[in-house]
Amino acid sequence: MAKMLGISHSYVNMLEKNERSVSVPVLLKLFQSYGVDWREIADEDDAAMLSNLRSAFQDPLFETRTPDLPQLRALMTHAPDVAQNFVQLHKAYRTSTDQLLILSNAGEADLTILRASPEAVVHDFFRDNDNHFPELEKAAALIWKSGKMESDDKYASLKRHLKETLNLNTRVVSVSEMPDTLRDFDETSNEVRLSEALDYPNRAFQLAHTIGLIEQKDLIDHLLTRLNIDEPAGLNRCRVELANYFAASVLMPYDAFLKEALACKYDFTHLSLRFGVSFEQACHRATTLQKEGSEGVPFFFLRIDKAGNVTKRFNSTGFHLAEYGGACPRLDVHTSFRSPDNIVPQLVEMPDGGRFFVFARTVDRPRFSRHTRDNRLAIAMGCSIEHMEAIGYADDIRPSNPQISEVGINCRICPRANCDQRAHNAMILSEPVDVRRRGPTRYAN
Repeated sequence: MAKMLGISHSYVNMLEKNERSVSVPVLLKLFQSYGVDWREIADEDDAAMLSNLRSAFQDPLFETRTPDLPQLRALMTHAPDVAQNFVQLHKAYRTSTDQLLILSNAGEADLTILRASPEAVVHDFFRDNDNHFPELEKAAALIWKSGKMESDDKYASLKRHLKETLNLNTRVVSVSEMPDTLRDFDETSNEVRLSEALDYPNRAFQLAHTIGLIEQKDLIDHLLTRLNIDEPAGLNRCRVELANYFAASVLMPYDAFLKEALACKYDFTHLSLRFGVSFEQACHRATTLQKEGSEGVPFFFLRIDKAGNVTKRFNSTGFHLAEYGGACPRLDVHTSFRSPDNIVPQLVEMPDGGRFFVFARTVDRPRFSRHTRDNRLAIAMGCSIEHMEAIGYADDIRPSNPQISEVGINCRICPRANCDQRAHNAMILSEPVDVRRRGPTRYAN
């Protein structure tokens, strides 16, 4: 073996004892010499498991004894069930901690929050599936293959599809007729009603969403069997998001969208115009481009409101997103409210040393009248720094002297000491405040 691989006998011995990692050249030599197809031994879940393990060990609970990357890989190789159970246990611990934090200010009437939140169910379900569902992609492609979709008038094409295929009429109604509602499917009258508050891209999206809910019901039900839950709130939230996924796949076909995204370096303003969708819809679609052999840049997507509450999150990266409350105040997604509609780029570093390129921008939701309060949100898109060159928004960042912001998940579990943006003490392993001095905040030691 040593002769075939071009290495020493001692090196082979160390590889067999797992005292050395197999380098890429040696691995390729193994495949070539022994006729092994790498697909037979590659575990597509390894990357997700490694990311989950690293994320779990970022918890301040382990800050004094954090295993390094080789140790984590050894755990996955030699004790995969232990690794899986540890991640599951830490997830349960984190959820319980969050719930206890909320319960500290709750009465008995609020005890129902002990069940997992529907948003957490959605996030974990999409994360477990790499934020990509090939079955829905194929179903969406069939609509285009029918030849009835017109790229320059998708709304009319979808209206025609609903009428001819499902015998459903579409009607745009006034805000006074349908207050506080953007879409309503009335089964008794076979009618889909859309609010006039919706702009053209969102009207088309809501029709595609409705087609997904009705026409792809069996497929969505099949996908939901992977959840292994029977709690209606979580199931319905996942059902809605899967229908949204289908709608995005119809309006932004995978291959065409990926080709255009790569060509324009992920200029989401351009992509939204090219495919007739909103800026947010184009950003969200980019997180799903994870088809094997034809992957796009792996992004995370985070949306917050003016109070910093996380209202939507999807992730195909190792960046750990806050589930409850606000994201880290050091993320410039919060400051994007000061310059509406402008892209705000930023380089950030997580507590574990992982670096990401993040860009943020505000988006506006439909308003029903002049009396409707401002409904502006902010979204952040991010990817590992190694993909930065593929993103046009990073062109102005100086590689020789980049400004990097140290961020965390949120203040509750961030281990960074003396942060000048800390809102409260970390819940675990927080040291007593030194009464003899005053740091950047009242929580600084």
